[in-house]
Amino acid sequence: MKSVVFIFIDGLGLGSEEPEINPCLHSDISIFSFHNKQKDTISVLKNGFCIPTDATLGIDGLPQSATGTATLLTGINCAREVKMHVPGFPTNKLTEIIRKESVLKKVKLKGLSTTFINAYRPLFFKLKEETKWRLSTTTVANLAADNTFYSLEDIEKHRSIYHDYTNKKLIERGFKVPVFTSKEAAHILADAADDFNLVVYEYFLTDRAGHTQDMDTAVQVLVLIEKFIIHLIDILDLTEKLIIVSSDHGNIEDLSVKTHTRNAVGTYMWGRDSEHYINKIRDLTDISKIIQRFLS
Repeated sequence: MKSVVFIFIDGLGLGSEEPEINPCLHSDISIFSFHNKQKDTISVLKNGFCIPTDATLGIDGLPQSATGTATLLTGINCAREVKMHVPGFPTNKLTEIIRKESVLKKVKLKGLSTTFINAYRPLFFKLKEETKWRLSTTTVANLAADNTFYSLEDIEKHRSIYHDYTNKKLIERGFKVPVFTSKEAAHILADAADDFNLVVYEYFLTDRAGHTQDMDTAVQVLVLIEKFIIHLIDILDLTEKLIIVSSDHGNIEDLSVKTHTRNAVGTYMWGRDSEHYINKIRDLTDISKIIQRFLS
């Protein structure tokens, strides 16, 4: 079945050529080992591509999560719409845009199937509906599509993965869930790509690690997501599937600062028709458009 797997990695930009502040240049990193002086499309591991992608969206100030993620998931320049970069969760105006333009919703309206594969903890399911609409951009995008939300039971049944796909952070909180290897988690996502035309997965340990400014932590979370992606590339039938990996703003690639950065992010692509789409990416507004075009 023709499908797109979109992996959203929070806070991963293309940093400097200085390995002492850019963990992406660590010897253990293979996919994300690029820097901001490489302005053109780059060939990457496993016959993929890295396309430098503008995250500033023509607005002054540091790019932020709410507007960046909303732009990725709608194709609308959300920072321009609200005339600023918005951190954290979406504002009422951003929520309005996501409710109308969520790529999960738009693909579904074409008669295709979509899913947000991240599992939620039990507290989420006890919240009032109005409260859920005030949560993360990915949550709002999935609500807009009227899609199922996955629980920890779905992790146990290998139908969903947590934002920390190993589940170690859940276990640290006392939840009884299995530990997943990168290969096991990749198989769960690959199975979902056989059942749905669009699968979205969010990984935000990168942004958290960037704010710590700790090199060991940063390298660890980058290695974790790279192993997962490499297994996914090996598992998926890339004659039918397209993998897109992108981010909302820079952060982890520059540990000299605690804040986000204005660096371009990398959009990474593998699979069917990827060579056709690499020249169509300039900024964050292009990702949702490519997903819809591929599935049209």
